[in-house]
Amino acid sequence: MSSILIIYSTTDGQTLKICQRLQSVMHSCGDTVTLVDINDAPGADLSAYDKIVIGASIRYGKHRPAVYSLIKNNQLLLASRPSAFFSVNVVARKPDKRQPDTNPYVRKFLRQISWKPKNVAVFAGRIDYQRYGFWDRNIIRLIMWITKGPTDPMANIEFTDWNQVEAFGRLISEL
Repeated sequence: MSSILIIYSTTDGQTLKICQRLQSVMHSCGDTVTLVDINDAPGADLSAYDKIVIGASIRYGKHRPAVYSLIKNNQLLLASRPSAFFSVNVVARKPDKRQPDTNPYVRKFLRQISWKPKNVAVFAGRIDYQRYGFWDRNIIRLIMWITKGPTDPMANIEFTDWNQVEAFGRLISEL
């Protein structure tokens, strides 16, 4: 049994949903799991946990600046215990972009940070055009049109492979 901290950065809620599934899997393995929003992480005592997981969504090709700050400010702590990182992005809807070494956003992110997590995953996210504001909806539709993705403005499509998420949860429990 371990105490695990999952810090998440979510834009539209899919990363939180993935974290909740990870939490459920890890609980079933006997672990105690705490979820913390990236905005609340500066006040959290990261050293109180046996393992640390950071999960972050992509919007317009970038992780939020708070993700970079968290990693920079806690690099030594992250390196001193079992830790992992996962990214959530819609590019990963394509099976050939669902691995850390084939996902362009994760490859770029890992080059930009000094922390080198041994366990990295990429999960496909969700598109929910009806929830987006005018500009986000149309920009995302344009990006999807360019990348041959769904563009129906009424679409709400979850691309997340929940078996992949659960396997990652079991992997973290076994660290």
